Amino acid sequence: MKEQNNLQRYDLHTHTQASDGMQSPADNVRWAKEKGLAGVAITDHDTVAGLEEALEEGRRIGMTVVPGVEISTRAGGKDIHILGYFMDYRNKMFLERLEKLRQARDTRNDLILSQLRSLGVEITLDEVVATMGRPLAPDESIGRPHMADTLVQKGYAKDMRDAFDRYLAEGAPGYVSVPRVEPAEAIRWIREAGGVPVVAHPGLYGNDELVCSIIEAAKPVGLEVRHSDHDAEAERRYTAMALHYGLISTGGSDFHGARQGVIFHGDLGSRSVDGQVVEELRKAAVGQK
Repeated sequence: MKEQNNLQRYDLHTHTQASDGMQSPADNVRWAKEKGLAGVAITDHDTVAGLEEALEEGRRIGMTVVPGVEISTRAGGKDIHILGYFMDYRNKMFLERLEKLRQARDTRNDLILSQLRSLGVEITLDEVVATMGRPLAPDESIGRPHMADTLVQKGYAKDMRDAFDRYLAEGAPGYVSVPRVEPAEAIRWIREAGGVPVVAHPGLYGNDELVCSIIEAAKPVGLEVRHSDHDAEAERRYTAMALHYGLISTGGSDFHGARQGVIFHGDLGSRSVDGQVVEELRKAAVGQK
C-alpha cells in the first residue's frame, strides 16, 4: 500500500479566485482530478477563504485536498513567501492574523495604483475588480496579477509578463513594498494553528544565503524544491539544501490559471510530489498538535 501511495502525485501549490487565481477552488480540484493527480493543495495568498469549497468538492469527487495558505513576509529586502499546510484554518487567532495581512495588501494596492497614475498609467481599483468579471467576495483580495490583467486590457502592456516587467515586478517603477511580518513570525503563526510551515520557491529570491539564514533562524519544516520557476540545476541545489537542514522537500506548480491566454507560473500538475511527502507533512502537523 505504501509503495502504491508513493506513485500518486500531488500538486502542493495552487491559487484560486480567493486570491489571485483565475479558477474557483472547486475548479482547481476538478482539474487536478482530470489531470490524473491524487490530490491538490489550495494555497491562496493570505487567505483561507477557498478551502471549504475545495474540501467539499474533494469529498464529492473523491480527491484529496490539502488545506494550505501562502503568507506574504519580508526579509533581507525581499518579499518572502511562506506556505502552510494542514493548519486549523478555522482557528480564530490565525484568521485574525490573516485579516491584518490582507489589510496591508489593500494599502499596498492603493499605493501601487497611485504610483501607476503618477507614471501616466490610468487604472483604478474599480477597473481592476471589473476585469475579474465578478464581485470581490469577503476575505478575497486583489493581487498584482489582477492589475497586470487590467494593464493588458487597457493597452498599457502587451501581455502579463510585459505588465510585470514594465510596471509591477520588484524593481519596476510601479512596484511598492509595504511593511510585512518577518518569515519567522509567519512560521510561528502556522505552527500555532497546528500547521506545517514551508519556505516557498527559494529560487525566486536570488539569494541562497538569505534563504539559509531564514531556515536557520525560523526553523521551517519544509522547503519547496520543485517549482515551475526552478530549473533542473535549482532543483538539485535546493534538494541538497533541504537534506542539509533536514527539511521535507515539497513541490507544486504555483498554478494561477490562464490570463490573456498564458498560464501564470505553471500548469496545474506540472510540478508535483509523491504521496509520501504528503504523509510526512501530515505527520509533522499531527506532531505539533
